[in-house]
Amino acid sequence: MKVAILDLGLGNLLSIKRGLERVGGEVLLATKEEEIHSVDAIIIPGVGAFRDGIIALKRNFRNIFDKPILGICLGMQLLLDRSYEGGVYEGMGFIRGEVIKLPSTVKIPHMGWNDIIILRESSLLEGIKTGDYFYFVHSYYCKLMEDISIAITDYGVKFPSIIEKNNFIGVQFHPEKSGKKGLIFLKNFLRWCKK
Repeated sequence: MKVAILDLGLGNLLSIKRGLERVGGEVLLATKEEEIHSVDAIIIPGVGAFRDGIIALKRNFRNIFDKPILGICLGMQLLLDRSYEGGVYEGMGFIRGEVIKLPSTVKIPHMGWNDIIILRESSLLEGIKTGDYFYFVHSYYCKLMEDISIAITDYGVKFPSIIEKNNFIGVQFHPEKSGKKGLIFLKNFLRWCKK
């Protein structure tokens, strides 16, 4: 399975690369869309500001969205209609919803381990159960306008931690930083891409 990780100039791409390689992925770090026509799947990573991520994504990777795609953290948020992080910015619009700030009643950013609550079955969740912990780092979350969450997490508000729609998968946590369960998820994603 050949996987391209999009280099948007944000986040630690090497840790994602290592995680994918550990579960059998052949990984390419891509800076422009011409590099990824031969890959089987795409990872949109990201730690940082929505504005910077969407500018880089729209500038360098306009025509790549027909393949299986996993958006990680900011990478998932970029798939939505818009974000209110530091202003109002239009996203890719593949998923109906908005990116809004976590409530002021909790410590921001949400950083560290938290558990997931599974809402529905998916092949992405083989070997993963409600109560399993994953690693989160974010100040904003996805408020969806369609029912595509397969797992949620509670941190002052219940937000989608795993979503699945057509060829798009999104996770608010960082599987590459989530130990054994994160590697299981990445392996499941590679298997999901073959269906």
